[in-house]
Amino acid sequence: MKITLVQQNYHVGNLPHNEKKIVDAISLAKSNGAELVVFSELAVCGYPPQDILLVDAFIEACNNTLKRIAEASHGIAVLVGCPLLNKEKFGKRLYNSACFIVDGVIVSYHHKTNLPNYDIFDESRYFEPSKDWNIIQYKGYKIGVTICEDIWDDYAGKNYQPNPLEELKKFDINLLVNLSASPFDYLHHDQRIAAVKKASHLLNCCVLYCNAVGGQTNILFDGQSMVTNKFGEPIHTLSLFEEDSIMVDLDQEGNVFVEKKQHQNNTIEASVNHNFQPHLKIEDIHHALVMGIRDYFSKMGFKKAILGSSGGIDSAVVLALAVEALGNENVISLMMPSMYSSDHSVGDAKKLSDKLGNENHLLPINEIHKAFELTLEPHFKNTTVGLAEENIQSRIRGNMLMAMANKRGAVLLNTSNKSELATGYGTLYGDMAGGISVIGDCYKQQVYALAKHLNIQEEIIPENIINKAPSAELRPDQKDIDSLPEYEILDAILFQYIEKLKTASEIAELGFEKILVEKVIKMVNANEYKRHQFCPILRISPKTLGSGRNMPIVAQYINH
Repeated sequence: MKITLVQQNYHVGNLPHNEKKIVDAISLAKSNGAELVVFSELAVCGYPPQDILLVDAFIEACNNTLKRIAEASHGIAVLVGCPLLNKEKFGKRLYNSACFIVDGVIVSYHHKTNLPNYDIFDESRYFEPSKDWNIIQYKGYKIGVTICEDIWDDYAGKNYQPNPLEELKKFDINLLVNLSASPFDYLHHDQRIAAVKKASHLLNCCVLYCNAVGGQTNILFDGQSMVTNKFGEPIHTLSLFEEDSIMVDLDQEGNVFVEKKQHQNNTIEASVNHNFQPHLKIEDIHHALVMGIRDYFSKMGFKKAILGSSGGIDSAVVLALAVEALGNENVISLMMPSMYSSDHSVGDAKKLSDKLGNENHLLPINEIHKAFELTLEPHFKNTTVGLAEENIQSRIRGNMLMAMANKRGAVLLNTSNKSELATGYGTLYGDMAGGISVIGDCYKQQVYALAKHLNIQEEIIPENIINKAPSAELRPDQKDIDSLPEYEILDAILFQYIEKLKTASEIAELGFEKILVEKVIKMVNANEYKRHQFCPILRISPKTLGSGRNMPIVAQYINH
């Protein structure tokens, strides 16, 4: 039997857009001789639909879209993800389902059992877990259907009961198909391969794993759908961060063959138990961020981006990524020096824009800063000059950027990194302003690694930007290390506390000074209120500071 696996970039809630993509793919698969075509989890509505699922009219529209997809499926079988109403009188009102269509008729539904309710996931809010398991019997084959988390079990840090794989084992299936919307992070794909391999071993069959691709606000899907043999070894992997498809042949013994084979590297590059490695999967992170910017703008209907270009590493990396994603004609950078800005900061920022070819403007803020100081002088006299005065500069820049963004119909790209956001090293309504955070899930060392990666083929980011000591330049001779530990130490501590959920004592046992660890943790906890007011962050790590880390603002717990 010929089966086509389709990896597509859907748009949450945009049912006509998703329907067209699915129907066009069905038509192409049919013309190529496929007998079954497989799509990813919740393909009809896009993932994650969140509270749109609470709207009755939306669920009705999804059902109508599914019917039209069925009408377009004459002469072929289709397996596609869609939310479905739970017709029972108990439980949640919906199922997260895979719908099996044959020759224009919806033949069966296969509901998701394991509903993730951790990190960025909240499926238990909407869906009822499946308590019944059925298989597809088609063309003489017995095909098991699972949806994303159904194959993860202990790889998700959970021990779901019942285990749908154990239930499917009773049917002695010939093939397992998994419809997924599995987000990218730089540790995730290796775990994904391990989960698929374990499922294959348990069921003694090949696996077709169909994943979503594309950016959905802050969540990035990498694709990398895969086909495995009966030993769980990937024999073909679809593209990374791009739409793709593959046709496979399933023989009578349940073996899967592909015409175009791709060499696989199944070595687990890093496990979740490793310490922070700033260069890990940096090329993947680069492509993920470019895709995230591009999809955020295209799906929201935005064209122009604007950002402040300080001559520092963070804004330089964001500017380069934005130009790559949107084109230099759609990116505007503002250089806004103050009395404390060094000459090389403006020069480096200008050199970068000249290289990238983006529109750029010099807007000095000295006179505006003086006006602020003059107005506030009666209220600030006889006080020590400090943070309040420094932050005025940052907020002036935020106002300038937002004014230009409004005037030009542009979206402000935030340039804060994860190390800064975690420790509160940023100014509310100043450099923390923005419509989307590009590198807010990248620690400072990862930002440097990105800069070096961007310069592999040719120098895009000037070497002086990479080599000079980082500084906010809000006071004379200011350096980041005046307020923060060296980034090599800081990032390692933050990774253990945020990603690994370690206590201060556990982190200190890894070789860090406990007093320093406690200081860093105190900074993280004390600045939660800032992050609750922050824009969406493009997620590339196992634990972002955005929606995946839901910490209280006011709390008494001291993490010793």
